[in-house]
Amino acid sequence: MKSINHIGYAVRDIQKTAQYYIDAGWQLSSIFEEEVQQSKIAFLTRESFPKIELVAPLNAGSPSPVDTYLQKIGCSTYHVCYDVDDIEQAVEDLFDEGFKPLFEPVESVAMEGHKICYLYHLHVGLIELVSTNKI
Repeated sequence: MKSINHIGYAVRDIQKTAQYYIDAGWQLSSIFEEEVQQSKIAFLTRESFPKIELVAPLNAGSPSPVDTYLQKIGCSTYHVCYDVDDIEQAVEDLFDEGFKPLFEPVESVAMEGHKICYLYHLHVGLIELVSTNKI
């Protein structure tokens, strides 16, 4: 892992959550629909701060992991995303360390076509990897 790409938050309504940040000087990106994840995604940026990703269910009650998380936990920090050069190798290495990939690396609209993969570890929680190389 090279660096932190962003910190993800599970939210019910991107616009309502984003407004708090916008009022505090953050900039909101476009909202992207990720069919594979059944999620809507937007990013918040502000100089000298880490990028924040807001993740909401694509539709209320949709079969998305974020909807399940929201039902159990509510709005909260969801994951940390790390940049990697070779996502397939990184997934393999982390698997050897006990991480379970939730799906094979896939291209992400919100990440401008770069591949992403979520992984879970009982003692670490949920992480996301994003390839720094477009393939």
